[in-house]
Amino acid sequence: MVSWTFKTNTIMDNLEEKDCLYILKNDYLGHLSYIYQNRPFVVPITYFYDAERHVIICYSAEGHKMNAMRKNNQVALNVVDVDGLTKWKSVMIHGKFEQLFGSDAKSYLHVFSLGIKELVAEKELKELSFISEFSSKVINENLPMIFIINIDEVSGKMRRN
Repeated sequence: MVSWTFKTNTIMDNLEEKDCLYILKNDYLGHLSYIYQNRPFVVPITYFYDAERHVIICYSAEGHKMNAMRKNNQVALNVVDVDGLTKWKSVMIHGKFEQLFGSDAKSYLHVFSLGIKELVAEKELKELSFISEFSSKVINENLPMIFIINIDEVSGKMRRN
């Protein structure tokens, strides 16, 4: 039999908004949450936080996720910055899905691509030339559908010993 002991002197703090936005700005992988047929779904997603417009930029192929968000545009995005089991920061975004079309979609895709390339170069020391290098969504498909999350609320937690 396995026995667990729980440490009770762990400190959990709220993050200030500026700290939440710093984490969003310096990462590009998160978990998108949405509702479909009254059930919650959570999927990993590549995102870019556009600080100038204060929106999250994402892309997707046509399918379940896009259909669900068109029907219920309330979404959440969770990003976790983990330094260890007992040292992490978590940011939660609540907002509204908005699909973009035409020149708006192209403009946001450009911002997204440049931002992701810069972050990957900095964090992974890897140079990317094409979006297909970090996305399986565009292989054998048309250009991805671009959407943004208009941010309504940002909150975060931090755990430290």
